[in-house]
Amino acid sequence: MATREPETGWHGENSDVNHLRGRAFEATCLAATAFGLVSVLLLLLFVANDAFRPFSADAGWLATYAATVLVPLAALAVYYYRLDEPAGEVAYVTSGLPVVGLLLTGGFAVLFIELLSVLEWFALLISLVVAGGLIVAHGRLRPKAALERLAVVLLAPIITVFGLPPTRFNWFVTDAAAALGLDFGLYYRVISLREAIMMLPFVPTDWVMLLLTLVLPVAGAAGWFVEQRRESRRDGLAVVGLTAAVAVLGVVAGPLLGIGTDVWLLIVTFAVLPLGVYVEGVLRRGEGVRGLAFPVAAVLGVVVGSVVTGALGFAGPDPWLDWGFLTSATSRTAADAGIYPSMVGSVMMIIVIVLTTFPVGVGAAIYLEEYAPSQGLMGKFVTLIEINIGNLAGVPSVVYGLLGLALFIRVLQWPQGSVIVAGLAVGLLILPIVIISAQEAIRSVPDSFRQASYGMGATRWQTIRQVVLPEALPGILTGTILALGRAIGETAPLLMIGAAASVRLAPNSFFDVASMMPRQIFSWSSELDPSFRHGVLAAGVITLLAVLLVMNATAIVIRNRYQRTG
Repeated sequence: MATREPETGWHGENSDVNHLRGRAFEATCLAATAFGLVSVLLLLLFVANDAFRPFSADAGWLATYAATVLVPLAALAVYYYRLDEPAGEVAYVTSGLPVVGLLLTGGFAVLFIELLSVLEWFALLISLVVAGGLIVAHGRLRPKAALERLAVVLLAPIITVFGLPPTRFNWFVTDAAAALGLDFGLYYRVISLREAIMMLPFVPTDWVMLLLTLVLPVAGAAGWFVEQRRESRRDGLAVVGLTAAVAVLGVVAGPLLGIGTDVWLLIVTFAVLPLGVYVEGVLRRGEGVRGLAFPVAAVLGVVVGSVVTGALGFAGPDPWLDWGFLTSATSRTAADAGIYPSMVGSVMMIIVIVLTTFPVGVGAAIYLEEYAPSQGLMGKFVTLIEINIGNLAGVPSVVYGLLGLALFIRVLQWPQGSVIVAGLAVGLLILPIVIISAQEAIRSVPDSFRQASYGMGATRWQTIRQVVLPEALPGILTGTILALGRAIGETAPLLMIGAAASVRLAPNSFFDVASMMPRQIFSWSSELDPSFRHGVLAAGVITLLAVLLVMNATAIVIRNRYQRTG
């Protein structure tokens, strides 16, 4: 006899439940959300209007660009939103990739202008490659000498990069002996490979060194990616060959176009190569191809608009945010004020944060998820640590500023307001966020992957390195990028550690005193001249927001791709 199916409908479906409070709550939430979004949008529009001053242009100029750029792009955006979402994602990525690439280009250009010469970069990369080769060779020749390999891992980079003993250590010993009244010093030392390369009488030209140590390695990584995706070694080699050909072409074509050879190589590496690989993938898959029309329409619209306004003699706007603002130092007059030294300070601070926070945060997450005991007394201790990490993520940023002031300036006696102090103080601020996001990413990897790896005889570390981390890496990168977006906009820790309000020169080392973009914007807000408070300040805010939006957009793209792949 068939069993009667139980009734599974909602028990309140035909009852006297009053829906009024639920609907009122829903309407209140919707109204509050809309009010917040509209308020932020209006605020941003006011700031953008102050920064770009679009209404200072002729009416004909505005009408021309509205017809050639705004209307076509708005029509395409509506079409993508209503009818073709994959094309909308392609349009978004192909428009954002060049922006991100140009930001990276600017960051490396600042690196080579302010921090390292191309020769120093070349010598450093060669020394690190030789150190890595020594470590790998030792591992293959003596695979069972674990203690010996630890010594090689520690000493090989020191000898090839810093020499034996390192110069700074030599200075420290000499100064300490002099402070004690002793005439003692390490007068003889073995110079490093990096120093030996820099002393060579003949070295390659700058573009050759950049080609060997930056363009070809990045092209090799892109070629490996294409080879893995398409299972074709020939396609991977084609990516490397085409990239090298375009880069070498810039040696001739760059000066003709008014672009320096070094800048051309950076643009090819960080903007042209990623965009080319992505567009090739879109064309090969045949999904969202219509989205490629968006950047094409944007470029054509700008070109046509420039030609028409130039022919008709329409004057454009006179914005505060222009190339001069981005490349000039701050000034007492608003018309000459710029943000370049602060941008350099922010870039160098982000380098410190990435180099210190990312390995520590990911390493801590790996230990807590894969190695830390979950039972017994140690298990309770680990649980206590995890609870406190979660609490530290909510500590106000000013507290981390005070911690940086006490630890790095008062105890370690490092220069007040220097880049290294700012980077470490803000790095401590985002470290709990990096650990928590990395833990969530590692935890999301299914245990069946680990069991399958163990079943094939892999060790725990081999499983983590070759199975867990590749699967968790997109989630780790997403959380880290979002945390870096918060770090670059923090102001309170910079005020606590004494970052300069404004500087005329960009920092040349990590121990130089510097100003960062949020600190510079804060100082402009207190200027008496209204042009600073309503013009220069708005330009600085838009610059900072542009960096934040690009970083957040990158995180969103990585997350979406990871979710789709999963």
